[in-house]
Amino acid sequence: MRWHHYLAYFFGGAFLTNTLPHLGNGISGNAFQSPFASPPGVGLSSAIVNVLWGLFNLAIGYLLVCRVGSFNLRNTRHVLVLGAGILIMSLMLAHAFGPLHGGK
Repeated sequence: MRWHHYLAYFFGGAFLTNTLPHLGNGISGNAFQSPFASPPGVGLSSAIVNVLWGLFNLAIGYLLVCRVGSFNLRNTRHVLVLGAGILIMSLMLAHAFGPLHGGK
């Protein structure tokens, strides 16, 4: 396995994680922060923008995990690298969105 496959799995986990808040809020009809808001990442974007952004993140995550190398759920290293991307992106999103939604 080449090193860049692991890099793709890590960032695939990050993109898949970023799908969740945008798609979840968009499907629920809620406005939510996105890179397209004003100011970016702080202002609110419409539910439709968030659905589209969530689906874009899902597509990129799919491409990085499923189309680069040969990701195998039974390979511990593959899963750990994907999980690291999920963990780090989750912590970053909690840190970024928490203060905007009453969290710390």
